[in-house]
Amino acid sequence: MTIKLSDRGQVAATSLSLPPLGFGAAHLGGMYNRVSGDTANATLAAAWDGGVRYYDTAPFYGRGLSELRTGTFLIDKPRDEFVITTKVGRYFKRPADPRTFDRTPWGGGLNMEIVWDYSYDGIMRSYEQSLLRLGLDTIDALLIHDPEAAASPGGPKLEDLEASGIRALEELKRTGHIKAIGMGLNHADSLDTIAPRVQLDFCIVAMPYTLLNQSALRTGLKRCVDENISVIVGAPYASGILATGPIPGARYAYGIAEPDILDKTRRIQAVCAGHGVSLQAAALQFPLAHPAVVSVIPGGARPEEVTANVGFVQEAIPAAFWSDLTSAGLIDPEAPTPA
Repeated sequence: MTIKLSDRGQVAATSLSLPPLGFGAAHLGGMYNRVSGDTANATLAAAWDGGVRYYDTAPFYGRGLSELRTGTFLIDKPRDEFVITTKVGRYFKRPADPRTFDRTPWGGGLNMEIVWDYSYDGIMRSYEQSLLRLGLDTIDALLIHDPEAAASPGGPKLEDLEASGIRALEELKRTGHIKAIGMGLNHADSLDTIAPRVQLDFCIVAMPYTLLNQSALRTGLKRCVDENISVIVGAPYASGILATGPIPGARYAYGIAEPDILDKTRRIQAVCAGHGVSLQAAALQFPLAHPAVVSVIPGGARPEEVTANVGFVQEAIPAAFWSDLTSAGLIDPEAPTPA
């Protein structure tokens, strides 16, 4: 399969279409440390110069900073040449005391206090604040962000989403403000337990379908195929280890990788070496073979990371490589492969 950045895949039964590779702008929000404006701009410029035309961000990333960085770059680009998606469910207010405010986990983010709100008014307020931060008059699609947090103290109320919040998104879609309605999820079972609570066009999934884990293949992803819900893979590198390799301290599922994950990654890496394939290319290209998946959106905090991703997604991979991974039991035998 030859992957071209200019190709487009239709999102469900909507007018939205996406290229196979996008840019996830979470890193620009400054996890732990602030990403400078110059670095953010250079990283986005590397993506644009490499042919990337899909950008995904969220209010949560850096408490507004990621949207500011992304919008500042895109504001001077022709609006019909790129796709921008962001998320709803949180809006911000000034903290009572900015000097002592805890910005965790976005140490490099903005001093803005989060208000969770999945109601009609909360969704609309979140959307309008995003327009202002981005400096754009159009957002292509909105995603309901982090509904899994509804089970935690202080989290959003899914009942508000069902009662009125989804009506706000449907209204925005019906009136042409957005083209599609999505949901951002982290766990495989959420595709079966949370996503069905409202009608969606697509989901961004962070971990349930990667080169290391195909746990959603027969459940949530099957439901997406059956119900014509498109999927974007938001963490094709499994939050780090498939980009860095199985090095000490490698990260998996947003934590330190366990020994079994390190071992499996080493075994995959050995098959890669036998075919002259980079681990990163295999990680980016594998999910795209699934019929529900329209795009992968790895992140990047530096220009060289984004430039490398553009090369990896277009790297030639022989069909025998995928066959060897399957026969070695390293990927699910029913998982579609690019071959």
